[in-house]
Amino acid sequence: MTPTPNSTLPAATPIGEALRHCEPLARLQAMLREAGERFEAIRPLLPAPLADQVRAGPVDAEGWALLASSPAAAAKLRQLQPRLEAALRQRGWQGSAIRIRVQPRSVA
Repeated sequence: MTPTPNSTLPAATPIGEALRHCEPLARLQAMLREAGERFEAIRPLLPAPLADQVRAGPVDAEGWALLASSPAAAAKLRQLQPRLEAALRQRGWQGSAIRIRVQPRSVA
């Protein structure tokens, strides 16, 4: 249906406002922000070649996931896991268990 010159369309809601007013979306945004903050907290502890192969995964009630691009990267992360968890605890994320998962990057 094409609007006539005298009709008005409802104004679009800016995404930021929609996120603030929708509880599930606001919660998702907070979890994404926290995952990013955790990753920035541990990034200095990762060797540069490894940091390029790791992404922040989801945060939930049980902890946080790191996504490794290969089994070799996941193995190295598991070696570093105690140090990474200690760094998170030092920054106030108590009981922050890290789960390490292999999730290859998709090629688009």
